Amino acid sequence: MSVRTDDTRQIAALARLSFSDDELRVLTGEMKAILDYMAHLSRVTLDGVEPAFSLLRCDNVFREDCVGEMLTPDDALSNAPDRHGDLFRVPAFLPKD
Repeated sequence: MSVRTDDTRQIAALARLSFSDDELRVLTGEMKAILDYMAHLSRVTLDGVEPAFSLLRCDNVFREDCVGEMLTPDDALSNAPDRHGDLFRVPAFLPKD
């Protein structure tokens, strides 16, 4: 598979990472090797292969989903650092335009 240094640079930018040109060349080679290996694995035929056996128990560990006792708004907000009526008050995170 063809992987260019520009592809690696774009992926790094999306991940908010910065690399030197030497590091980008190394990472491009590593990414190409990974993608080539994945392409190789995708060509493997699994016809007639039984699913793997697991020694781990796979029991459902979650409780039954049922309605229980509800908290009152005062109980739910009793430890809130800041509240506005029956709501949590949080700092604004959107710019005011």
